[in-house]
Amino acid sequence: MAAETPTATWPSVLRTKELQHKIRTAKVLCVGAGGIGCELLKTLVCSGFRTIEVIDLDTIETSNLNRQFLFRKQHVGHSKANTAAQVIKRICPAASITAYHANIKESRFDVDFFRSFDLVLNGLDNLEARRHVNRLCLAAERPLVESGTAGYLGQVSVHLKGRTECFECQPKAAPKTYPICTLRNTPDKPIHTIVWSKDLLFNRLFGRPEAISDLDEQAQREEGQQQQAAEANGAAEGEEGGAAAAATAAVAEDPSFYLRRDGEDSLDYASRIFERVYATDIERLCGVKELWEKRAPPKPLRLGELLPEAELTTVRSALAGAKEAAGAGSKVPSASRALGLNNASQKWTLSQNASVLLLATALYHELRKDEASGVGSASFDKDDDLAVDFVTAASNLRSICYGIPEQSLFDAKGMAGNIIHAIATTNAIISGLIVTEAIKLLAGCVESLRNTFLNEFPVSKRQLVVVRMEPPNKKCMVCGKTQLTLRINTETTTLASLLSGVIKKRLAVNTPNLLAGGFLYEEGEGLEEDEVEAYAAMLTKTLAQLPGGGLRHGTILTVQDQSQHFGVELILVHTDDLKEEEAPEGFVLEGSLPEPAAPPQEAPEGQGAAPVQAPAAAATAGRAKEAVKETDDGVLVLDDDDEEEAPRQAATKSRKRGLDEGEAEDGSEPDAKRAKGGAPAAAVAAAGDDDGVIMIDDD
Repeated sequence: MAAETPTATWPSVLRTKELQHKIRTAKVLCVGAGGIGCELLKTLVCSGFRTIEVIDLDTIETSNLNRQFLFRKQHVGHSKANTAAQVIKRICPAASITAYHANIKESRFDVDFFRSFDLVLNGLDNLEARRHVNRLCLAAERPLVESGTAGYLGQVSVHLKGRTECFECQPKAAPKTYPICTLRNTPDKPIHTIVWSKDLLFNRLFGRPEAISDLDEQAQREEGQQQQAAEANGAAEGEEGGAAAAATAAVAEDPSFYLRRDGEDSLDYASRIFERVYATDIERLCGVKELWEKRAPPKPLRLGELLPEAELTTVRSALAGAKEAAGAGSKVPSASRALGLNNASQKWTLSQNASVLLLATALYHELRKDEASGVGSASFDKDDDLAVDFVTAASNLRSICYGIPEQSLFDAKGMAGNIIHAIATTNAIISGLIVTEAIKLLAGCVESLRNTFLNEFPVSKRQLVVVRMEPPNKKCMVCGKTQLTLRINTETTTLASLLSGVIKKRLAVNTPNLLAGGFLYEEGEGLEEDEVEAYAAMLTKTLAQLPGGGLRHGTILTVQDQSQHFGVELILVHTDDLKEEEAPEGFVLEGSLPEPAAPPQEAPEGQGAAPVQAPAAAATAGRAKEAVKETDDGVLVLDDDDEEEAPRQAATKSRKRGLDEGEAEDGSEPDAKRAKGGAPAAAVAAAGDDDGVIMIDDD
C-alpha cells in the first residue's frame, strides 16, 4: 500500500508526476470480471494503470451481453476473466493483464498472494466471496475497495485495516429461507410457490433420485423437532406441530411414483404427475382440518376440467413439432413459445399454465433423457428456457390452488433465478468511483477517502451521496474478537448440518477446523487418509454424540480457518423449542454480533463530500434503520420517505482475528463467486422480490 503523503491534497495531487508514476507501476488485483469488472478493467487502463490481475470463476452467458461490453456473441461459454484480459490487451497493448479462470477461495490465492498487490478492487456479487476477500485483505494489510450495483443503485466503500470499518463490521442480510412446512403445506406468497416448484418439484422429477437437497434436510430436522416437542410438551403444545406432521404424512412422497414407467407415453406421464400434485395431494391436505382453522383451504385442480381434448391435441401437436425440429437439427423452441405464448410479460391463463407444464415435462423426457444434464441429473438454470417454463407453470398452478397471485414468465424467472436486472450505466459510474478511490489511496490522501452511494433519484438535489468512513466496529466478529452465541438443538442437529448451515454458510468459513475440549474436526489439505475417514464418520452424528463428551449446552466451540487467518468462538446454548418462525434454518446465531454504527459524520464542504443532515431524533433514525434493507450482494435500499436518513446509517467493513500466537490480529473468510459491494448499512434502495433477498444476475 502506498505510503501516506501528509502534504498531498486532493485533487491537486493528480497533476504530480509522482502520482502518475505510482499509477503506472501499481499492481492491482480485480476480483470479478462481470458487469462491474468489465467497466473497471477498461477504466483502470484508461486511467494509466498498467499491471492488473483479474480473477473470475464464471463463463460468459448470453444474458451477460447487454451490459458486459467486453464480450460478444462468439465469446459465450468462454471464461470471463480470460476473455476480458484479451479484449483489454487489444484496447491497451501496453498493459500487462494476467487472468485466472478460478475460484478466489482456492488455496493458491492466499495471504502471500494478496500481499503482492498494492490495491484490491472487488467487483463481486456474492456475499461469501466478498467476506473471504475482506478477511484476506485484512490479513495481508492491503486496502480493499468494495462495490455493488442493483439496477439504478450503486455504492463504493473503502476498507483499511485498523482505520475504517471492515466489510463485515456491519451485519449483512442472510439469504431468505422459508419453513419447509410452509412451502409444502401452507404457502401464502408467490415466492413460496416459486421455491417449491424450483427446489422440490423440479428436483423430484428431473434431478438425481438419490440427491438430498437443503429442503430435504430441513424437513427431516423440522419433523424431528416436532416429534420431540410433542413428546416433551404433550398434546397442547404439539397440536400445531402434529397438524404439520399429519399434513406431511398425508402427502408422503414415494420417490418411485415420480419416475416415468417403462413404455409410458411422456404426456401420459406428465398428466399423471399433474393429477397427483394438484389434485390428490391437495385433497389430502384439505383433510387435515387443523391447518385450515384460520385460513382458507386450497382448491384441487382436475386436468380433465382444465384441458378439453381439443387443447390436449394442441399440446400433442406442439410436442410432435418439437421432436421433428430436434430430429432435423433445428433449434427447439421452449414449451411456452411452442404453444404460441411469446409475450414473457403477460400472465398465462389457467389452461395455458397447465398446457405449458405438460409440454415442458414431456419435452424433458423426449429430448433430454440422454443428455448429461437431462432427466435424472438436471438442476435448475435460470438461462434454461425449458426449466424456467416448467417452474413458472408449476408455481402458477400451485398459486391458483391457494389463491396466491400468479406471475408472468419474466417475473417468475427473476424470482427463481434471484435476478436484479442490471444496468450498464450504473456499472460504469461505479467503476469510475472505484478507480477514484484507488487513486486517492496511491496518492496517500487517506483523509479524502469516501464511501459513495448512487441513488436512482436525487437526494437533496444530489444523485451521489458521499459520507465519511467509520472506525472499526469493536464488536465485529472478524476484526473485533467477539464471541457469538449459537442457539441450537444439540440432540437433533448433526455435525454435517452445523458445518453446512452455520460454519460454512452463515460464518462463510472455507476450510473449517473445530475444537472443543476433547473434540477435534478438521478439513483441508495435508490430512491422512485415516483422518479423513474418521472425520467423515462424525458427520452423521448429532452434536451431543460427538467424541470428547459431545458438543452440549455451554460448550465453547473454537472455529478457525487457516486459509483466511480467521477464528471465532461459538458458545452453544441447547434449545429444543425453537419455533420455525424465528429459526427456519434450525438455529439462531446471536450475541456479540455487529450492531449498526452511529450515523457517519458530515464531510467538510471543501473535500467533496455531499452534506448529509443529522437525524432529527432517535425515533427518526430508528425508522430509517428499519426502512433500510440489504440485498445478498450488499446493496442497501430504503423507502422513499427515508432517503434523507439513509446515507448516514452505517458502513460495511471488517477486520480479522489471528489464529496462532504471534500472528497479527487478522482474519479472513471463505469466498464464493457471487457478491457485490458492501458499504454503509444504508443509502441505497432495497432490491428484493416479494419477500426475499435477490442477487444480481451480473457476474
